[in-house]
Order: sequence, then structure tokens, then C-alpha cells
Amino acid sequence: MISSPPFHETLDLSLCGSMGRVFRLCRDAVTLAVEPLGLTQSRWTAMIHIHHLKQGVTQQELASSLGIEMPSLTRTVKQLEQQAIIVRRIDSDDKRSRKIYFTEQGLLLLDALKDIMAEVKTQLYAELTTQQLDTMAYGLVQMEANARRCISHFSGEK
Repeated sequence: MISSPPFHETLDLSLCGSMGRVFRLCRDAVTLAVEPLGLTQSRWTAMIHIHHLKQGVTQQELASSLGIEMPSLTRTVKQLEQQAIIVRRIDSDDKRSRKIYFTEQGLLLLDALKDIMAEVKTQLYAELTTQQLDTMAYGLVQMEANARRCISHFSGEK
């Protein structure tokens, strides 16, 4: 008797490739939804990361969280600053470092951004049960841990 391959092996792309495609589609959905706020993908993404990392995050910490190099982040941070969404202040402990804070206007924009993202999330999660979402979330957390171990293994880190 011939057995069928598991569903994840029947996807057009690998499971990881499919996750990447879904990520890009979800990101594009948010980008289109927040366009009326005057935010580009790089700006709304930076804002959400600043929010999650908490006010006073350094530019280096933000770059690390976003998975980008400092030169790539600098342009976005300058644009957010020019729009009066954030301010950068020199770190009192390290004069070479700058910390990022939302302005009052930035906090209002962040609230609007989070509201729109919640609506997009509701649409993206449509027809999925809490159990399905939880199973995906647990699987993603485990795959991330596995990927980090794999990177460590192949990079020779201990």
C-alpha cells in the first residue's frame, strides 16, 4: 500500500518558503491598510518594533530587532524624526548612542496604527479557530528555536 506524503510536503514551496510568502502577503496587507496614515512599510515596521522594545530603545537595538544594518535603519529613523513621530536623544550612559522616543503625535499615530493592524489581523485570522492559531504559533516558536540552533551549529558557535 502506497502512503500519501504529509500535507506540508505537498505545498508548492517548502513549508519555510510558504511561511515566507504568507509573511510577505500579511505585511503587504498591513502596508496597504496603513497607507492613509502616511506610513511606508519601513516606517510602520520600525514604529511597531519601537513599541514592543519600549521607549528609550537604542538605534542599534532597533536595527537588531528589525534584522537590518544600521545604515539601512538610519534613513527610516530620520524620516520618522522629520515627521515628528519620534525624537532621538543622546544616551546619558553612552554619548555615542542615541535612544528613540515617541512624540505625543507619534503616540497618537501609533494608536491609530495598532487599531488598523488589529482590524487587518482579524481579517487575516478569519475562518481559523483558536486551536489552529495556537498550533501554528507553537509550531512557529519551535521552528524559530530550531533555526537558531541550526544557525549556531553551522556557524560553529557553541
